[in-house]
Amino acid sequence: MKTIRDFELPPELRETLKKAKKLEWITLVYLISVTVVMYLVLGSSQAMKTAWLEDVLSLVPSAGFLIASKINSKAPNKKFPFGYHRVFSIAFLVGAVALLGMGLFLVFDSSMALIKTERPTIGNMKIMGYTIWMGWLMIAALVYSAGPAMWLGRKKIPMAKQLHNKLLYTDSSAQKADYMTALAAILGILGVGLGLWWADAVAAIFISGSILKDGFKHTKTAALDLMDRYPKRLLAEDEDQIIVDVRNRVRSWEWVADVRVRFREAGQVYFGQIAVVPKGEINLEAIEEGYKEIKNMHWKLHDFTIDPVKKLPDW
Repeated sequence: MKTIRDFELPPELRETLKKAKKLEWITLVYLISVTVVMYLVLGSSQAMKTAWLEDVLSLVPSAGFLIASKINSKAPNKKFPFGYHRVFSIAFLVGAVALLGMGLFLVFDSSMALIKTERPTIGNMKIMGYTIWMGWLMIAALVYSAGPAMWLGRKKIPMAKQLHNKLLYTDSSAQKADYMTALAAILGILGVGLGLWWADAVAAIFISGSILKDGFKHTKTAALDLMDRYPKRLLAEDEDQIIVDVRNRVRSWEWVADVRVRFREAGQVYFGQIAVVPKGEINLEAIEEGYKEIKNMHWKLHDFTIDPVKKLPDW
């Protein structure tokens, strides 16, 4: 029996998937180094702590994508006759819920620091006989956390769109926007250095709000996908044009009087059902040819049935 990786993706996208996996391994190693560097210069800054926790959380999508890719490659079996496609959706939901929960905690924690008027102190450190303000080390760590992340995010976004992989897209878009987190934290640290004690907490609240917003958006998307919402393209709310094309193609067949189509997302691919009202007698050869024709329209159309009916169902 073939494994799913042998036929789910066309040859050119198999290469894209390999490149995406390679970038995710690079991302994991890089992010681990970022969390270590950030932890070493954390100090008492609320903004630094929030930025550090965000970097720790950003490990989840990268690790989730690599694990999900491994599981997704398994072939269907008696226990999972439809395969393991939804593992990407599950990993997406897990990462989104983790982001949402951390966002809620950080908004509360940062707000309490502002309400209690906690005044962070950023001291000095001696390095090779020179006294250096810790704030400069924090800023250097933040620049390191943002620069390579932006590059990695930009590299992965087109791959995520080609693979129709929302987990990879979430990971890439978050890394691409990491400069906002770094900039907010840098402004907070500089504010403390200028004597504006509240700048640190305000920067932390801004970062926390961004995390919370992304967490809510991604959790909603992941939940709706698992509820079998109609397939939608990345960054769009309307029905995927592929499904519209399928409906129009079937309607154009001479032996079809009417048609109704429904599909659902399972990770990177679509499963669905096509109900047709045939003209006259049911022609099994025509149905078989039609199945092949639809199957060849797009790689996302992974598994579906063509069901001849007397009357179209209500769905």
